[in-house]
Amino acid sequence: MIFVDLTDGRVVGFPADSFTRLKAATDEQLKQVEFRLDGLALRRESLDEDITVPGIVEGRFELPGS
Repeated sequence: MIFVDLTDGRVVGFPADSFTRLKAATDEQLKQVEFRLDGLALRRESLDEDITVPGIVEGRFELPGS
């Protein structure tokens, strides 16, 4: 599971396997995350993966069933 603490106090969580690249990632790769765009995007350089915080909050995931 990946959890994001939002500035309004909410915590949003989603399974890593909601995204193709994250599904195949190691725990170490999942930990290597940077916040970009003033905290609006999660970037994992080693996986070439960008996920937007608004997309997470709205439940827009890459893989069905997530």
